[in-house]
Amino acid sequence: MLVLVAPGQGAQTPGFLTPWLDLPGAADRVGAWSEAIGLDLIHYGTKADAEEIRDTAVAQPLLVAAGLLSAAALGEVVPDAVAGHSVGEITAAAFAGVLDDTAALRLVRTRGLAMAEASAVTRTGMSALLGGDPEVTTRHLEKLGLTPANVNGAGQIVAAGTMEQLAALAEDKPEGVRRVVPLQVAGAFHTHHMAPAVAKLEEAAQGLAPADPKVVYVSNKDGLTVATGADVVTRLVGQVANPVRWDLCMETFQRLGATALVEVCPGGTLTGIAKRALPGVKALALKTPDDLDAARALIAEHAGAAS
Repeated sequence: MLVLVAPGQGAQTPGFLTPWLDLPGAADRVGAWSEAIGLDLIHYGTKADAEEIRDTAVAQPLLVAAGLLSAAALGEVVPDAVAGHSVGEITAAAFAGVLDDTAALRLVRTRGLAMAEASAVTRTGMSALLGGDPEVTTRHLEKLGLTPANVNGAGQIVAAGTMEQLAALAEDKPEGVRRVVPLQVAGAFHTHHMAPAVAKLEEAAQGLAPADPKVVYVSNKDGLTVATGADVVTRLVGQVANPVRWDLCMETFQRLGATALVEVCPGGTLTGIAKRALPGVKALALKTPDDLDAARALIAEHAGAAS
């Protein structure tokens, strides 16, 4: 059984889109998307530096475009289930047929702009905590006024809050935590700091005509499967101010009988977590087009197969 997943913000690196644009028709497709949303995705995916693509309003559409482009390069793939981490949920919604590619990119453009605006109100950020007991870590974060914004499983929780709160965390790690790693994001996503963005997304969502998912769609709000397009969109809207529970998504993958997981470009983060948290599940990341043949072989072996 195959799960197709899409990474979230922070996975982007300078120039990561460059090799994908050499594929037949890829540059034309990304150029059309760029015109549709008023953002030069080709420039940002090939020439922009790390600081430019750290901008929330840029990073989010760029990640969704990369995910859609790399998935299309696989050919006619019908996964058994899909899921996305944070902004990757919009990519997953397109995989599931809930939104078409252009609608997904227009929604994520609105999302990125709204979250960037919310982030400008207060200096906030996010840091990953590696190791430790989840309950102990969560209590410690709450003591510091921080939110466990991403509960990723495999010993990783991402804290979000003001820069002062994150500085205090760096000086006072929870018991058992090995490292605290600042993330390349420009705000405290999935916390109350993002509440202003929810209203703007609600307005944008009114213009959508979502279809029901054609494959199993796993929501990172709570790891539940979602049956209707309307419910998917409602969750996409509320998600920006609520924690990501990737740990629960992986529990659902196990329950569904997943045997393989493919992470679209820029893959690596979710694959790494899966290799630690999902023993026995073959995981592969699409980093460059050189990974396509191996991904196709894995898909051919596992799509539609029971565990």
